[in-house]
Amino acid sequence: MKISLIGAGNVAWHLGLALENAGHSVVEVFSRDIKKAKYLTSFLYNAKPLNELDFSESDADLFILSVSDNAIPEVCSKLVLPENAILAHTSGTKSLNDLVELMELNHDLPVECAVFYPLMTFTMGVRLDIQTVPFCIESYNPAVREMLVKLAQQMSKTVYLVSSDERKVLHIGAVFACNFTNHLLGLSRHILDKEGLDFELLKPIIRETIRKGLGVEHPADVQTGPAVRGDTSTIKRHLGYLSADEDLYKVYKTLTQSIQEWHEE
Repeated sequence: MKISLIGAGNVAWHLGLALENAGHSVVEVFSRDIKKAKYLTSFLYNAKPLNELDFSESDADLFILSVSDNAIPEVCSKLVLPENAILAHTSGTKSLNDLVELMELNHDLPVECAVFYPLMTFTMGVRLDIQTVPFCIESYNPAVREMLVKLAQQMSKTVYLVSSDERKVLHIGAVFACNFTNHLLGLSRHILDKEGLDFELLKPIIRETIRKGLGVEHPADVQTGPAVRGDTSTIKRHLGYLSADEDLYKVYKTLTQSIQEWHEE
């Protein structure tokens, strides 16, 4: 297939490399910043960098929209595609209907809209095994849906048909599991840094926590710590130490209460 990437960020970087490794051709890469488009195309075989959204003469079979959620409406308002083009966004939160309505509002020519969502945290330049990345596919057109499923299966071992409502729930779960967890690691590092302690000391317990949580049917079954033990004296000492930092105090107290209420059920 010939594929155009609309966007040149983290997701596009990984998809571009994975698509070409699967035997497809990325023919165009768009970014408002032409330098970003050129940077991504430097990793690809023969892709053309663009900073204009006129794809009316493109011979691409598929256009993958991989920009931030906030940028999708503006990009769609300026996007010019060939008739009956297939446009798939990679958003975890934008519904398929959102994309359909945006294209109908801004374009006279018919466009087949779809979702091609890789459920993963991506960082440009940090390679990962794309075969382990779950792909969530959605389309109202059976032929487009089948095509996108086959495309995803050429890159990944895990491909699902997921509705917009289901994808929204998955994304919320991912925010808790990924974004919030990483933020807590950052707060942990901050607490140790203030006292001149080495964060390396915590890495073994972090690794073991993740291993245990993923190794059981439900992570709550292996919950440890003062909250689940009902160790109120330790909790009070911790809150006393954190009282000078309002944000850390709130986070600790909120999570402690959540753990306690969960295990009281």
